[in-house]
Amino acid sequence: MDGELARHWTLHRKVEFLNHGSFGACPRRLLDVQEELRARMERQPVLFLSRELEPLLDEARAALARFVGADPDDLAFLPNATTGVNTVVRSLRLGPGDEVLTTDHAYNACRNALRVLEPAGVRVVTAALPWPGVTPAQVVDAVLAAVTPRTRLALIDHVTSPTGLVFPVETLVRALAERGVDTLVDGAHAPGMLPLDIDRIGAAYYTGNCHKWLCTPKGSGFLHVRRDRQDGVLPLAVSHGFNSTRTDRSRFRLLFDWGGTDDPTPFLCIPEAIRFLGSLLPGGWSALMQRNRELALTGRALLCDALGIPQPAPAEMIGSLAAVPLPDSEGPPPPAGSMNDPLQRTIYDRYRVEVPIFVFPRHPRRLVRIAAQLYNSRAQIELLARVLTEVL
Repeated sequence: MDGELARHWTLHRKVEFLNHGSFGACPRRLLDVQEELRARMERQPVLFLSRELEPLLDEARAALARFVGADPDDLAFLPNATTGVNTVVRSLRLGPGDEVLTTDHAYNACRNALRVLEPAGVRVVTAALPWPGVTPAQVVDAVLAAVTPRTRLALIDHVTSPTGLVFPVETLVRALAERGVDTLVDGAHAPGMLPLDIDRIGAAYYTGNCHKWLCTPKGSGFLHVRRDRQDGVLPLAVSHGFNSTRTDRSRFRLLFDWGGTDDPTPFLCIPEAIRFLGSLLPGGWSALMQRNRELALTGRALLCDALGIPQPAPAEMIGSLAAVPLPDSEGPPPPAGSMNDPLQRTIYDRYRVEVPIFVFPRHPRRLVRIAAQLYNSRAQIELLARVLTEVL
């Protein structure tokens, strides 16, 4: 690990952790802030949850809005982006003959959220994208070619989970809107990895995580709903806000700010996460994003050289994640619903390298995906390259 920066995280020093993308990793400073907030809550739960929480959420939402380029009144806190996707999908009034569109690089859990609509007669259309060898133009062409007059919603990744690709979401949102199709952007990996301007992207719906690249405590995400689409969007848990007569807050905020008793401290850590991570390099967040992206590109080149294969996608499609195809698996397929190839466990057990090896697009094809966060180093990826050369 990168010693000087890694000291801010509590990650096991004997594990080479190259999988920040799955669940993130929270720095000590933010764990301390969360502990202080939890202690404050438990000293007087009624005071904290009934009277102090609302302005604290407002403060956290304002900080997040500035960071992601949005109006705070259009943001709702949710535990994760998967919840955000489900919230939108369950709020839509779709029926027989309607279609929803996504790609074969989408996150499995979010594709499943679309499949829930199938018993009602909704058709899920999946645009197939090349892998390896994909380009931004191919993404746009494939998605638009799958649009029909029945398409009601497109679920598009900002950064794909299995392949780590940055999609041209602004172009896609604009082109889909011209065809009368709303877009739900799954931005699970985008906040803290890429400079964000949600208002400029202009999607009807945008959901993201803060516990990944913003490094907040687990269970911290958001849903942005464009103002003209907020009517009819309901949280998965409808609570007191549904029949509130308050006029000092929007109905959207009243619906989403209280879903029942839960731990709100991950959301309340967002302002400090933005400040703290932005203080770790002289150039602030722009330097952090650039440093992580450069390491991801360097690491990808190291792995491709070791495996003797070409780069699978242009550099413009890379943020802080990078995926590289591996030789086909010779073993049986993993259990249904599992994304992980058994080689992942082998590499961890033998070498203590934590890195995802996904079955993609389907067995026996697979890939390895590295993540580059401030605590990662080139030496870790060089070790992974040697390990892959040996085990393969």
